[in-house]
Amino acid sequence: MTSKSIANLELEDHTIHFDGIPSLGPYLKRYDRVFVLVDENTEKHCLPHLAELDFAYQPIKIPAGEAAKTINTCQDIWKSLFDGKSDRSSLLINLGGGVIGDMGGFAASCYMRGIDFIQIPTTLLSQVDASVGGKLGIDFNDLKNSIGLFRNPLAVIIDPLFLRTLPEEEMRSGYAEVIKHALIADAAQWKELMSTASFHDLDWPNIIAHSVGIKHNIVRSDPFEKGLRKLLNFGHTIGHAVESVLLPTQHAIRHGEAVALGMICESHLAMQKGLVDDADLNEIQDYILQTYGKVNLEGIDTNTLIARMQHDKKNTNNQINFTLLTDIGAGDVNHVADVELISNSLSYYKRLSCPS
Repeated sequence: MTSKSIANLELEDHTIHFDGIPSLGPYLKRYDRVFVLVDENTEKHCLPHLAELDFAYQPIKIPAGEAAKTINTCQDIWKSLFDGKSDRSSLLINLGGGVIGDMGGFAASCYMRGIDFIQIPTTLLSQVDASVGGKLGIDFNDLKNSIGLFRNPLAVIIDPLFLRTLPEEEMRSGYAEVIKHALIADAAQWKELMSTASFHDLDWPNIIAHSVGIKHNIVRSDPFEKGLRKLLNFGHTIGHAVESVLLPTQHAIRHGEAVALGMICESHLAMQKGLVDDADLNEIQDYILQTYGKVNLEGIDTNTLIARMQHDKKNTNNQINFTLLTDIGAGDVNHVADVELISNSLSYYKRLSCPS
């Protein structure tokens, strides 16, 4: 699946490689000690793909899943680095999805005040989203990504061959970020996604590169999320709240499912504010519902969700902050909404039926 025709993205301080695992080779020559962070899934399905490079490394294994994205797991990573005699000239390779990338990069950035790390994202979600922008962190106090920092890796290596290891549900989760990028910045890409007959017919190597390009163009103009970069939060204020509330329950959902729900609710918020019309809202919700179905929110108290949103790190002056669409392919940041409008959007989502 790796496409040789897609140009690498040369950034100021690192490169995003689309030419796969072989591009890791030149970086390895710089280091005496290399560590590879994996979970049980990437150890089994992804780590063997590094064998073709024939290099010495020490694996560090952590539990899979968002529940492990904690300071306690970071302590385990740091202990493994110390036990492996890692120093400031060592390299940590983060081989996995968003949890591995976020937490591994955070751990590397703190260890001895910072060692080099390379991101090898293995899920669609991490390839199109977490691989760009240098956001690193962990969950704390039941809030996603509430402790962290900005720091770019030495390199990002994207290889679509890893997508073969994923269940379809994980592919759909990552696809939510592709949809988001199109809705906030590329109407033509949105139309192309909608016109593809089947989810399975999408050209993943080119979609990944295009989506990464959209996110990079936004991040480049606002690296520390002071303004325009907040566009990337579309769907996340409500989505993160739902994801966080459901995480400790038996009804936990994937990040992309939560963002998909959030994009519908926040598009309805935009409609209430007169930023988009009914036709735009219907087009967005129909496509997302056809792709994801609905998340059951009937057992979740709206006030609980709103209380979680009130702790969102994007808020200012105790007001819940949203990125809202102004059109398909365009958005605007720093919109506030009161409890009534948010409740209306959640109620609207609950009433929706999936298109036949």
